[in-house]
Amino acid sequence: MDSFFNTVTHRWPEGREDYHWHILPPAGIRNALFESYKNLTLRENLAPVQPEWYHVTLLHSGPVSEITDDEIAAITEQVRKQCATIAPFDLTLDRPSVGTVALECAGRPGEPARRLWEITAKATAAVTGERFPLIPPVYYPHASIAYATGPVPDRRDMKAWLSDCPTQPVTFTAENISLVAQSHDGREITWRHVASVPLGTAS
Repeated sequence: MDSFFNTVTHRWPEGREDYHWHILPPAGIRNALFESYKNLTLRENLAPVQPEWYHVTLLHSGPVSEITDDEIAAITEQVRKQCATIAPFDLTLDRPSVGTVALECAGRPGEPARRLWEITAKATAAVTGERFPLIPPVYYPHASIAYATGPVPDRRDMKAWLSDCPTQPVTFTAENISLVAQSHDGREITWRHVASVPLGTAS
């Protein structure tokens, strides 16, 4: 595994706040994932994600300093109108897999989450005049439980650990999405909440 933060620093420097849209699992799910896999994540050059920062990213948008308050208000209003037509849905997070830069729990089904990605991406592009690249360019829902901060010596040991772990996938209902101003310090991702948008409020 290679450092996740080294792969993003060219477009998201340490300490800079960028807007992100997320699906945030409820506290019970976050805590269950953390407790189930904490011994897996305590390894050289792995930074475990603390439960309060677990997230399913929908969209990585532009820097906070480059998007005006009026633009954020307009984006949020467009997203709110579109999300009102989408019913809440169950999202299952699978057992983690050992990726190239993180330990990831893949989410399914992808289609309803992908619709939310499309909504946030289109609203952002429409309001900002496509000033910012589409990140990610191809969307699949997932939650990372640990990020690599440098070379991780041997992924096979983690795969062996997982083969002996009896845990099952977890499921929660996605009822809203969150806009946050997010930054990282080269080891941990944190954010401040900006807005929440409920799903399925159209009459």
